[in-house]
Amino acid sequence: MDTKKRIIVWIIMILGGIIAGLLVDFFIFTKAFYDWYWHIISFVAGIILLFLVMKISKNTGRNLARFGRVGELPRLQTNKLVTQGIYKYMRHPMHLGLMLFPFAFAFLVGSITFIFVIAPAEVIFILFMLLMVEEPEIIEKFDNEYWEYMKTTPAFCFKLKCLKELLFYKSI
Repeated sequence: MDTKKRIIVWIIMILGGIIAGLLVDFFIFTKAFYDWYWHIISFVAGIILLFLVMKISKNTGRNLARFGRVGELPRLQTNKLVTQGIYKYMRHPMHLGLMLFPFAFAFLVGSITFIFVIAPAEVIFILFMLLMVEEPEIIEKFDNEYWEYMKTTPAFCFKLKCLKELLFYKSI
């Protein structure tokens, strides 16, 4: 799946989640829909989550740009398997950050339905796409090298050491 299609899927997920969540909240969770205290707390949580998403994307993007390119390539493209930096701890650190993205928007708009129903469903969809689309593309691109990498490196790592590397990556 090319980059443009992926961006369209993300836009549909986020906008659809916002619209569906707010509609359900308006008709079912009316009290929470109008509760300003909830929206202030929720908005602050959304800002924090969005900051984490951006930080993770920035750090993993730097890591990919530094170690994943040989020669001139278009932006967001790699031609070398990256196993350094955060990628020595987990295969999909950027996706870990992206899984927070629906929750960030859900909290920003303060939709209870989006937070507890739609965002978790979108995270499951992201995991499905990762396993059924992304990983097969990577296997096709890097073949045996990626198979070996898969044997030694988990898809995600939630150890403190991994999360520190993910959030505080310093490029040399």
